Amino acid sequence: MHILQPKHLKLSEKDSEEILNRLNISKNQLPKILSGDIGLPENCAVGDIVKIERKDSETDELNTYFRVVV
Repeated sequence: MHILQPKHLKLSEKDSEEILNRLNISKNQLPKILSGDIGLPENCAVGDIVKIERKDSETDELNTYFRVVV
C-alpha cells in the first residue's frame, strides 16, 4: 500500500449485511470496483464489499465509501 492510497478494507459477511440494511440497498446498487484494482486487499473475491476510507486534506474529516468487487 502506498502512503497516498486510501485505506481499503474487506468487510465480513456480517458487516456487509449491516451496511446494506442500514443503507436500505442491495449489492447491485453499490458502486463497482474491478477485481484487478491494485488497491484491493489480496483476499478479495467477486461479490465482496470493500470499505474505502479517505481523509479530506482540508478538513481532516474521514470520508467512507463502499464498493462491491466485480
